[in-house]
Amino acid sequence: MNIHEYQAKALLKEYGAPISGGVPIFSADEAEAAARQLGGPLWVVKSQIHAGGRGKGKFKELGPDAKGGVRLAFSLEDVVANAREMLGNTLVTKQTGPAGKLVNRLYIEDGADIERELYLSLLVNRETGKISFVASTEGGMDIEAVAEDTPEKIHTIDVDFDEGVSAAVADRICDALKLDSAARKDGHSLFPILYTAFVEKDMSLLEINPLIVMKDGRLRVLDAKMSFDGNALFRHDDVMALRDTSEEDEKEIEASKYDLAYVALEGDIGCMVNGAGLAMATMDIIKLYGSEPANFLDVGGGATTEKVTAAFKIITADPNVKGILVNIFGGIMRCDVIAEGVVTAVKDVGLQVPLVVRLEGTNVQRGKQIINQSGLNVIAADDLDDAAQKIVKAVKEGA
Repeated sequence: MNIHEYQAKALLKEYGAPISGGVPIFSADEAEAAARQLGGPLWVVKSQIHAGGRGKGKFKELGPDAKGGVRLAFSLEDVVANAREMLGNTLVTKQTGPAGKLVNRLYIEDGADIERELYLSLLVNRETGKISFVASTEGGMDIEAVAEDTPEKIHTIDVDFDEGVSAAVADRICDALKLDSAARKDGHSLFPILYTAFVEKDMSLLEINPLIVMKDGRLRVLDAKMSFDGNALFRHDDVMALRDTSEEDEKEIEASKYDLAYVALEGDIGCMVNGAGLAMATMDIIKLYGSEPANFLDVGGGATTEKVTAAFKIITADPNVKGILVNIFGGIMRCDVIAEGVVTAVKDVGLQVPLVVRLEGTNVQRGKQIINQSGLNVIAADDLDDAAQKIVKAVKEGA
């Protein structure tokens, strides 16, 4: 789960991180009061969407010459004018895709005297099995581009679980960011704060881009992005309360109600699979044969008929879906349960597109019998390769 910048900063401020003053607003009518509260003379008006690259983004409705989603304002009138122009319009960035995201809230923030912009993040390092700091002097930029063009400027520092952010670890981060004097002292205070927040809130990513050194030599968190481990959210009601469902795909919201692992994609073949690895393989082989998956969907190992029915309904609700591939290798997940769910869902919502079903594993014969006796127009497949070829062919012939 992701949260907005202003929410992430409020959370970090509770832990003692240095944050600029700021006020979130949801209406342009709130802009002047928010700016007056902060005092000025420089304000930053920031679009709040779950995507990076806001400053370089473009608003669909405003034309190519309009300013982006992060703007400087030097007067109260500028703050209000920018708020009126940004709220209610669609911001397109590299991370949103061409559809963009509707801006329905802004963050009005105090300006800062910036000397240097740095990059700092925390993540779970799958290679070392530890939490790592990723640090670079190239802040305020696309970190992926930095990694590709100048990888030597990115430093990864692991943290030992038993020791936490020791003075030695803090020194290594400071060295990577080339911090000295007051900024180095601030770093020794800030880095343990970030690590504690990351661990206690079960984050999967905490990204500060940029972390700035101000002209007075002090550190400040100028932007913050947080992602949380969805499997741990039951422990964090305070984090769950920050969820903004307007930023999420409606199908993903519906899937979360049934504990389904679902991610909407841009293809035309809907997939229902059990197991994340098999789901990835299914998506890959669809691409191999010349089509694109419309979703990632793992129904899990303990799915019920109700859960499978819900999954199928979510797939068919996507207007981009031109065909459906059900690929089940039953271990814990029984093939007959999948078959019952598919039949129930089709009877409820109808079937307007080709459906290929590949079943193998526990109760496979019973599952195939349920499908065969249902009267549904289903294309049977013997294995994954056969299933992928059949659904791609069926979709292309129906196009």
